[in-house]
Amino acid sequence: MTETEEEIEVKTLESEERQTIVHCSCGDDYAFRIWPSTYLIEQGTGKRAKLITAFNISFAPQWTLNDGKGFTLIFEGLSKGCKAFDLKEIIPQEGGFEIKNIQRNNMDVYQVRF
Repeated sequence: MTETEEEIEVKTLESEERQTIVHCSCGDDYAFRIWPSTYLIEQGTGKRAKLITAFNISFAPQWTLNDGKGFTLIFEGLSKGCKAFDLKEIIPQEGGFEIKNIQRNNMDVYQVRF
């Protein structure tokens, strides 16, 4: 393998390993859950970053009792050119999580409140 091929392989792995972390806090809701159809939607392109996993929250149809600690969502990495994005839970009923116009930062770690 040439040096250039190795560089390309490393860059590919880096882009595949990028993740976006969203720490969420909720109000006084009794319980909550997250649907797998939750995305980060890049403004401008509409490109969607998929939800990979979640901590301290159940996936629908299960519910998690609100313990006041909030929960963390791990998404695929955003495109390099992305400057702002929306978090949207696309579900077949009212009341999905939605936060608009989250400004991108260098660490791709965010705090949101629902």
